[in-house]
Amino acid sequence: MVLERDALTAPASPALAAERDTRPAVLRRSRAGSLRMPLLLRLLSAVLAGLALAFAFQPYAIWPLTFVGAAALTILTHGTRPRRAFLTGYLFGLAMLTVAIGWVRVIVGGGAVAYLGVFGLVGFEALAFGLLGVAITLVGRLRFWPLMAAAAWTGVEYVYSRYPFGGFGWTRIAYTAVGTPFEGLFPMVGVAGVSFLVALLSQAVGWLALRLITARPEGQDRRRIGRMLVAPVAVWVVLLGAGVGLQRWNPDPADGIGQTAHVGIVQGNVPGKGIDALGRMRTVTANHVAQTEKLMGQVDEGKYPKPDFILWPENSTDIDPTKDPITGDQVETAATVAGKPIFVGAVMDGPGPDERQTSGLWWDPQKGIIARYDKRNLVPFGEWIPFRNELLPHFPILQLVGPQSVPGTKPGAIKVPITLGGSAVHQVVVGDAICFELAYDDTIYDVVNSGAELFMVQSNNATYTGTGQVAQQFAITRARAMETRREIAVATTNGVSGFIGRDGQVEWQTKERTATSNVVTMPLRTEITPAVRIAPWLDRGLAAGALVCCVIGIIAGRRTRTRTAGGSLGDPSGSSAGQSSAD
Repeated sequence: MVLERDALTAPASPALAAERDTRPAVLRRSRAGSLRMPLLLRLLSAVLAGLALAFAFQPYAIWPLTFVGAAALTILTHGTRPRRAFLTGYLFGLAMLTVAIGWVRVIVGGGAVAYLGVFGLVGFEALAFGLLGVAITLVGRLRFWPLMAAAAWTGVEYVYSRYPFGGFGWTRIAYTAVGTPFEGLFPMVGVAGVSFLVALLSQAVGWLALRLITARPEGQDRRRIGRMLVAPVAVWVVLLGAGVGLQRWNPDPADGIGQTAHVGIVQGNVPGKGIDALGRMRTVTANHVAQTEKLMGQVDEGKYPKPDFILWPENSTDIDPTKDPITGDQVETAATVAGKPIFVGAVMDGPGPDERQTSGLWWDPQKGIIARYDKRNLVPFGEWIPFRNELLPHFPILQLVGPQSVPGTKPGAIKVPITLGGSAVHQVVVGDAICFELAYDDTIYDVVNSGAELFMVQSNNATYTGTGQVAQQFAITRARAMETRREIAVATTNGVSGFIGRDGQVEWQTKERTATSNVVTMPLRTEITPAVRIAPWLDRGLAAGALVCCVIGIIAGRRTRTRTAGGSLGDPSGSSAGQSSAD
């Protein structure tokens, strides 16, 4: 890798360059090709860039702002000193996260405590974007830095999606590509790969912007504008063409042709909101029993085909139905009325004292529970409390979390007997992801790699009704449908439930705070996409590559102090080795 190269167009001295450039100081070339910008203006711009990216996510979904926000971060951090790049990236992340995931405030109720909780979480998560700012300025010292900066985006997402306490990868920029011309890339490269490619498109914009606004008024830079456009435009054309073209790509036309399952989806609704959404005990179960009875009445009337099984959402029983006879009888009643298995989302006691698990129970009308999946990815401070014994005495409000949840250890794929279409009984592998598990790559890939032929999502979004969380989770579900090329049936307590095609298109969707149901037809599929095969290695490889490039960037900064003036995609600024005199 080339750390530095001579340039025929470099000015003879800093003084001569300053003499020739009569533009305002904010637009003049600095030694690293960054903007010469007062610190306050730089930080304010970082906040605005973060807000732009926030509005690219659901529920706003102004997806072109992804490229505006991400490119702006590059422009603001490229060529600056690492400490200043960290502060710039941190404020960028703080602004973006405050808007994008501000809904976390409902977990701890209202008032000042809620907002302190929000700022505590986003303040911590924003550290990742501070590190991203540092990474961008370090790799910016090298040739072909847009590729490395895109890898840094993916690497940072890899880290904060897993650490600490299991991570929280809710704002990966891949999710802004859902519903855009780039969504065809999901089955090929997965969420991690789409994040990389979206970041690369943003870096191409940032590279061109830096190249144009730091070019000298006279000399070869201005005469080479046409050539400057070639590389970034080529990147956009290739990826845009691939995204659109792959939306119609079908590598295995035979997959899904043959057996199908009729799946009943029940959204029973809940009476409350916020942390009290489920209302009085057993109310949520009673509501789902009632809606199941209504659905079966509509089946008898011929409105829907008879379901092969019925999907209930996460927390459709708020008490362990194996320990509470009343709750158990409620589920038995629904299963008897349906005459078919019900996939129940239940809160289960144990395995130890003062512990619980969130589970999916396959409840057969004759045999009871014959299969079970336990949720693997738990929400810290929502379902379990890290350092519980140390924190509870100082923060009594955490008692609202309830008993400590214990994660499951097996993939979300259960093999169960299903009578398909009223004919013979078939052993079918049913995949399951529960609520926030949708954000965890490895969990989703394990479902498919374990042989899941049908893909279910059970969720309880009632706490977040009326917030952006609901639309964001539904967008993530659409990304997973495209990534795995599986139709996905979604059941939630009070919205948004739905049925998503393997191409990510929404076939059916409910409104929030309603009781409703449907029967959808799902093909049994066995295809494993390239994304599922390569994405687990892709994000790790990109993260490792970005780290190596950052180290090389540190070495480059120590070994060279001279300026270069290149025009290739790898050197937008005329230099990348030194540090900005403006900073």
